[in-house]
Amino acid sequence: MSARHWITIVTLLLLAVVVFFGWHQITEAWKLLGSVNLWIFFAILPIQLLSYFAVGEVLFSYLRSKGDLKQMTRWQMARLSLESNFVNHIVPVPGAAGFSYLGWVLRRYGVSVSRSTMAQVIRLIMVFMSFVVLIVISVIALTFDNKVNRVTVGVTLIFVIVSVGVTSFLIYVINNKARLIRISARITKIINKIIYKITRGKKRQIIKLDKVEGFFTEMHRDYLSIKRDKRILVKPICWAFVTNILDVSLIFIAFWSLGFVLNPAVLFIAFGLSSIVAIFAATPGGTGFYEAIMIAFLASSGVSAEVAIAGTLLARATLLLITILFGYVFYQLTINRHGKVTT
Repeated sequence: MSARHWITIVTLLLLAVVVFFGWHQITEAWKLLGSVNLWIFFAILPIQLLSYFAVGEVLFSYLRSKGDLKQMTRWQMARLSLESNFVNHIVPVPGAAGFSYLGWVLRRYGVSVSRSTMAQVIRLIMVFMSFVVLIVISVIALTFDNKVNRVTVGVTLIFVIVSVGVTSFLIYVINNKARLIRISARITKIINKIIYKITRGKKRQIIKLDKVEGFFTEMHRDYLSIKRDKRILVKPICWAFVTNILDVSLIFIAFWSLGFVLNPAVLFIAFGLSSIVAIFAATPGGTGFYEAIMIAFLASSGVSAEVAIAGTLLARATLLLITILFGYVFYQLTINRHGKVTT
């Protein structure tokens, strides 16, 4: 069989895994449909599509400011954002897969691997930092509403520390070229050593140091360019705020369609904590871990357990199905057009 057939088979298998992990959510959501206000519920679809467009614009607005993507339409950008989200949902350890897939597609439009990686790092930082701002605002709002508790304050503090810490470390690493070169040498050595052991000595060097150094050097040049003209980040940070607001709105609508109007401030904190945990989860899309954290936090914040479970399951199952239905079709069209994914 050709490479494209193998890719299709692997994709279907991973898709089956996603459905397996999310089957309980899907069946529970189906039972709840009888009490759902469909007029409110169907508002999820356009808002989720807008969310995909917004999260893509965090990255694409930066690339356009660098003179890239001249041959790529806004529709193609929104579609690529949806595809990468789909990839993150079908592959365990989400995030890494989306990084690789986006870089692979963007190369077809003349964007270097280092430039696309830098753009994705910027997207992560912008989304994280904008969410920190929104969470701080949420905690302040809850304080005035006399509904803040120690759990909320503690979780918010951890979220802020992690976000600032990760961002500071990335800036520290990329700020110094010599430091980047040293790190690139270590990364190259570690990866080659791991591959050497896995292949039992058949492959001694899968990554060449000069290519890795070139990759990090170009990222360093992009960073210096940003330092000289920080206005480049204005559009990405604005789109990051829009992205976070839309994502939380999706969950809000799911609960609202069931007849429960939750405090958006509580949802912002619950969504942020769940999303961080899902990044490090080994299941596709963080399935299982995301829901557990979301339900536990909502319950600890005064939301009844029944409401927390019903709304979370309905929201996740709906968003999962929309991502799979739309993302799989576009993903396969891209694979059929460009062939095997390479990194």
